Amino acid sequence: MAVEDWLKALDERHLSDLTPAEVTRALRALSSCYVERRDKLARGGALDGAGKRAAFALFYGPQHFFVTREILRALGGAEAGGSEPAPGDGPAGGKRYSRVVDLGCGTGTAGAAAAMETGATVEAFDLNPWAVGESNWTYRTLGIRGRALLSNIDTVKITGSRDTLVLAAYAVNELTAEIRRPLLLRLEDAGARGASVLVIEPIGRRVNRWWDEWAGAFLAAGGRQDDWRFRVALPARQRNLAKAAGLDVQELTARSLFCPSLSE
Repeated sequence: MAVEDWLKALDERHLSDLTPAEVTRALRALSSCYVERRDKLARGGALDGAGKRAAFALFYGPQHFFVTREILRALGGAEAGGSEPAPGDGPAGGKRYSRVVDLGCGTGTAGAAAAMETGATVEAFDLNPWAVGESNWTYRTLGIRGRALLSNIDTVKITGSRDTLVLAAYAVNELTAEIRRPLLLRLEDAGARGASVLVIEPIGRRVNRWWDEWAGAFLAAGGRQDDWRFRVALPARQRNLAKAAGLDVQELTARSLFCPSLSE
């Protein structure tokens, strides 16, 4: 019920000053930014207006929530030998964490899904002040213990321990190569210290040119890479926005890199 209440509150929050038609137009522009003009992402172009911010929160936020939730459940089932995990089970055979460190948290929805699935508290970081505020609203609305702070990913201290899941969902592809390369080393170090690490990105080889290097590093550390396709229906608001904007959401897709704690 908490998720349904959050989605209802999300509608009320972002449609109080904008019509669905205005959000739809902004969603078209936002999706174009992601697919065709990714150079704008590093400059904050994805969230440079009220319409785009509302479109991101109303469409991509819930999508990231459900994708992250399904990946965690699928990883849990795979690590447990293929059994179907129950809600609350986390990755690595139902492992539960006390901390989720969410790097580039956006509106906080991926970290929120991870917290709800694993029983953890969220420590989130993002460079965009609006996103930080929106993340903290997400946590309050969903009843999650957590806090988002304003910070560059390259300055966040990533500590590794067996009770920590480090999450980078839909964030790494937006980084410059100068930040992305040392981030991989820092994630490897966190994994060596006992943390589990999960990276989630859209399926799209054209925009994920760094993926092979990262996948090789995760596999060498005992991790895995996966492409996911989930037949999970988005809520009505998100389906309607997608249809109006000409987006196909018949299934939720993503790719992930996951390395469980190897220091049990």
